[in-house]
Amino acid sequence: MPDNVSRRSFLKQSAAGAAAGGFVIIKPELVRGAGKELIKAGLIGCGGRGTGAAANLLSGDPNVELVAMGDIFQDKLDASLKSLNDQKFLSRMAKDVPEFTKTPLEQLVASMQKRVKVDPQRRFVGFDAYQKVINSGVDVVLLCAPPGHRPLHFEAAINAGRHVFAEKPIATDPVGVRRFIASCRKAEEKKLTVMTGSQSRSSKDFIGTVKKLQDGAIGEIIALYSEYLSGPVMHAKRREPEWGDMEWQHRNWYSFVWICGDQIVEQHFHNLDRMYMLMGTHPAKAVASGGIAWRPREELYGNIYDHMSTKFTYANGVVYSSDCRQYQGAVYRKVDDLAVGAKGRSNLRDLADPGLNGQVQEHIDCLKSIRGDGPYVNQGIPVAETTMTAVMARESAYSGQEVTWDQIMASQLDLYPKEFDYKAKLPEPKLAVPGVYKLV
Repeated sequence: MPDNVSRRSFLKQSAAGAAAGGFVIIKPELVRGAGKELIKAGLIGCGGRGTGAAANLLSGDPNVELVAMGDIFQDKLDASLKSLNDQKFLSRMAKDVPEFTKTPLEQLVASMQKRVKVDPQRRFVGFDAYQKVINSGVDVVLLCAPPGHRPLHFEAAINAGRHVFAEKPIATDPVGVRRFIASCRKAEEKKLTVMTGSQSRSSKDFIGTVKKLQDGAIGEIIALYSEYLSGPVMHAKRREPEWGDMEWQHRNWYSFVWICGDQIVEQHFHNLDRMYMLMGTHPAKAVASGGIAWRPREELYGNIYDHMSTKFTYANGVVYSSDCRQYQGAVYRKVDDLAVGAKGRSNLRDLADPGLNGQVQEHIDCLKSIRGDGPYVNQGIPVAETTMTAVMARESAYSGQEVTWDQIMASQLDLYPKEFDYKAKLPEPKLAVPGVYKLV
């Protein structure tokens, strides 16, 4: 392209040529390298993480606007929009950004507020809200609904030619993971950016440390360990009489396997993904144990376990021991990793300086990929494989059997409901009993 012809004018001339019966080019929103163009974003899933992701996006780049939002619940959308217009909330979400951008916090927050431009006609509610956000003229969508919906929402976004930020995990069952991977490959063909909520992949301390470990900083890796020992995550205190099964399970989504995946999939994912970064691949098999120590067998607590321990084995023989639990009360809590090498050990973040908060940096990297002033990013497949690693461990704990990578990749387990309506009936979720439960 001649230097005196701008990209914008080239696209306009090309479009005019196409209208006159000439050649047809790819839509401008699909083209990487559009410079400092204003990017329009849409949010799907307006809960706590979705609201936080939207704020992270706005704080990381001055040339992005939030123009559409969608959720299955009106009250969730309204609360999210209120937070995104609240100075205190935005200040809290953006407090670390000024150190790296040299923009005063007050000025940054004012800019973020101005760039929340969600007109009433772009506030969508219902089970089809995701499709309406995707079709609302946005360039990038933030997929932040509960993870059971991620494969469907991701597929729709990629088919529509939208760039995607997808929160982790990317599915809750093997069928969903494979569906996501198929869409990842399509995104790669279209050069659509796929950034995920695995913030360790955008955190300089983890990236820098992993690189040094792979270069031999502690010698050959001998063993790996992770802990995610935390408190319970509850989204509801009781079921209201007017809520049908579908509404109830969405409002209390962290308690149900089909929509959250259990804690090892939804939360312990981060530890597993950091080990994927280090090893460059997934484990070959898993043997896990778990159950419920305190969660009552009542409707409120659904059918997830409250503790799980797993021994993963990689193809090269390295063993990775992981523990996750969500206990209530005054109990020991810790989230950490440990890599043991022939010449030392590392917690995977101790050999490099921390940079900007990874939950902000991932959005900066995403937008740079979309515009073409940074490397092309498609994190989909490795993050899908981390998700499948977590599912493999969960299925081992549920069944009491060793589960191999080949088995879980071939599994026909599909937890996703086939009908969606606020009053839709869902079978009462059963707690998996090892020795009785079978992996399909």
